[in-house]
Amino acid sequence: MIFYIHSLSQTRERNKIKLFIDIHDMFFMVTGFMNYGQQTVRAARYIGQSFMITLSHANRLPVTIQYPYEKLITSERFRGRIHFEFDKCIACEVCVRVCPIDLPVVDWKLETNIRKKRLLNYSIDFGVCIFCGNCVEYCPTNCLSMTEEYELSTYDRHELNYNQIALGRLPMSVIDDYTIRTILNSPQLKFK
Repeated sequence: MIFYIHSLSQTRERNKIKLFIDIHDMFFMVTGFMNYGQQTVRAARYIGQSFMITLSHANRLPVTIQYPYEKLITSERFRGRIHFEFDKCIACEVCVRVCPIDLPVVDWKLETNIRKKRLLNYSIDFGVCIFCGNCVEYCPTNCLSMTEEYELSTYDRHELNYNQIALGRLPMSVIDDYTIRTILNSPQLKFK
């Protein structure tokens, strides 16, 4: 009998310990399910937010333009190709002095009888030009000006060396070209 009572008490102790271990394991299992549920809800929230962002962008107009057939109208102070007026130039070489890379090439001859410089040749290499606009800004006779022309690409870099004849030609305005659809570069404009 004593042996039976002793073994019964040991069995009860083991059952209590086993019950405690089972409750402890069940607690971790329940918290694991809760963490899994929280992570699932969080993932669903992130997916929902990304769908909302996607749907908000679906309502917007496209930003890209079909370049050869559509062109942006450049802004008012756009610095494109330089236009040169040969008759206004006095060969003072201010443009060469203010250029950060000494780019304009000015060839002149001193006329001794009238004691003035006569311009022979003026050229700019647009393959090297950084389009800073200093030459235009500091020209005392305003013979240089920036145009809205930005299509200067060629297959040969030597074609980018413009002399006074090439610099003197006026570029075709994007607005005047009837074969191209112009698009205003303004964020306030609503396209319909």
